[in-house]
Amino acid sequence: MTRVEHSVETLLELGREAAQLAGRLLRDGRPSGLGVAATKSSPVDVVTEMDIAAEKLITDFLIDFRPLDGYLGEEGGTTAEGVSGVRWVIDPLDGTVNYLYGLPSWAVSIGIEMYGERVAGVVEVPMRGETYFAHRGRGAFVTGGVHGRKDVPLRCRADAPLAEALVATGFNYVAEVRAHQAEVARDLIPQVRDIRRGGSAALDLCDVAAGRLDGYFERGLHPWDLSAGDIIAREAGALTGGRPGRPADGELTVAATPGVFEPLQALLDELGAWHD
Repeated sequence: MTRVEHSVETLLELGREAAQLAGRLLRDGRPSGLGVAATKSSPVDVVTEMDIAAEKLITDFLIDFRPLDGYLGEEGGTTAEGVSGVRWVIDPLDGTVNYLYGLPSWAVSIGIEMYGERVAGVVEVPMRGETYFAHRGRGAFVTGGVHGRKDVPLRCRADAPLAEALVATGFNYVAEVRAHQAEVARDLIPQVRDIRRGGSAALDLCDVAAGRLDGYFERGLHPWDLSAGDIIAREAGALTGGRPGRPADGELTVAATPGVFEPLQALLDELGAWHD
């Protein structure tokens, strides 16, 4: 493939606009009941009509501007390799169960890759009125909410000992995997300040970036779960990875302040957080 120069700033601006459009659709169109379109990995892993509608809105919007790009969406509405070297990695509704029940912790996540490397990402959080975004090498920012219309730089918390760290996690929807994850959480709790379970990987990664959490870990994430949040956390000064020496992936994703990252990663590896 011939490498073509692309403006990351332009791509990020398109991503922000697409995420905001989808966020408004989801916020204003949430059904009053618990209508479920289908289940995925298990009876409790759901996809709603709104997930599908939001993904279609995002991809239709982006394809109008970027017809030669690649697209990877969680709900499979648009999966294309592309020929431009740019790929959009889309989770139209991260935190679907929260959304179904009217809990505010859900988000629209769009990661941007160029020639196989993450270069930017945006996470739209409609119920907070916040937009998180990052451009590789240029920092991470949040706008909206209490910050108003200013782009406010994000910075992870100052380092604390692992014993004083507030750590978030998530649980798989397959019963056997959830049971093992509960055992890991049980063994981890005495060694940290406390554990939180927010229900949205993208939002947990942004909360590490914003200094609301000292760390986050989860097994079983897909590329669309972590694409945008990973670069936002890293650009805010956090470290991210998987098992020791490996990148964040479906086996294990860890994000934390620099002082918490290595001891948390090592402990999770020892506890077997990476296997079922």
